[in-house]
Amino acid sequence: MANPPTPSRDLPEGLHPDTLAVRVAIDRSQYGENSEALYLTSGFVQPDSATSAERFASGQGYTYARTSNPTVTSFERRLAAMEGTEAAIAASSGMGAILLMIMGLLKAGDHVVISRSMFGSTLNLFSKEFAKFGVQTTQVSQTDVGEWRAAVQPNTKLLFAETPTNPLTEVCDIAALAEIAHTAGALLAVDNAFATPVLQKPAELGADIVMHSGTKYLDGQGRVMAGALCGSAQLITEKFAPIVRTAGMVLSPFNAWVVLKGLETLAVRVKAHCEHTLAVARWLEAQPQVARVYYPALPSHPQHELAMRQMNGLGGGVVTFELAAGSPEAARARAFHVIDSCRLLSIATNLGDTKTIVSHPATTSHGRLTEAQRLAAGVSQGVIRVAVGLEHPGDVQADLARGLQSLHGIA
Repeated sequence: MANPPTPSRDLPEGLHPDTLAVRVAIDRSQYGENSEALYLTSGFVQPDSATSAERFASGQGYTYARTSNPTVTSFERRLAAMEGTEAAIAASSGMGAILLMIMGLLKAGDHVVISRSMFGSTLNLFSKEFAKFGVQTTQVSQTDVGEWRAAVQPNTKLLFAETPTNPLTEVCDIAALAEIAHTAGALLAVDNAFATPVLQKPAELGADIVMHSGTKYLDGQGRVMAGALCGSAQLITEKFAPIVRTAGMVLSPFNAWVVLKGLETLAVRVKAHCEHTLAVARWLEAQPQVARVYYPALPSHPQHELAMRQMNGLGGGVVTFELAAGSPEAARARAFHVIDSCRLLSIATNLGDTKTIVSHPATTSHGRLTEAQRLAAGVSQGVIRVAVGLEHPGDVQADLARGLQSLHGIA
């Protein structure tokens, strides 16, 4: 027996982000569910032909899951509320979101400026795949604002930054890049997957588009793939929604529901990740086998002061370190030894999981780049990335120590 309809109440103004992460969603159904419903359906029954025709023509209402789905809408509204943007649109993965952005904004002859320190697949998508379609790309230093400004051309349509970067956690000045983009009549997009809206809100600093790989911290337990773009209602409605309907990089309702639930605990998880990662980073700095540690909350980080201003005083959940080594072959052998000596940490390439993940970027996330591209991005064979989870940090330290303390004689 169906319950009588439960009236939806408008949320009050001025709610904190932690509250928005729990409460923003579409209206409850007639059953009055407290946990958002999972709508596993590809199609939606229409009351009559005229209504069906109007909905398909206008794009309003639910008609087909490649266009929209109530569960996906809840995820989009919640993420937009947390980022402080008017709207958001979901995609099948983080890379799918970047593909959606490129297809929605760029055409042959357009020019893009990106950081050479970005995720390897992002670099390839811009500089290799879309070069085939006439989109020009210039790669610049992540941290040198002057290089970004000098790279702008009359046909520049987009500046795209990832901050902090993967894996070296370089931080760029979002507000400065926004000024450069807008002066040139271009847009600024920021990949906020590492920081999440808990640590930084790029839109408040002038970014036009905020990109997410929901696969990472937004989910938080390494369960599903998801992506999203956040921005103005006009951008979402006019530029990106038609591409999703046509090209089909749609987020599945189940994945949307998993990430929607992940957002409810995002703030408490991210703060715990930051606390644990700082402890591991400080410990790594004291290890004689480690040549350098990259973590924004450490005073030794080159952009430490900027990061603390821009990232809510916290450093994120990823720490990267470089081993002291000679040749690239020796560096790789030593890095492999440290990684393979771990008995607790997971050897994988995701991040943002409750489980700590260790990886070798030069052969994974940046493995498809040339050696010259890797070195330009600072990713040597001796670099190891640790996405610190929610285990006790002392146990993570002990697992890394097993390999570090047995490096003598390796290569």
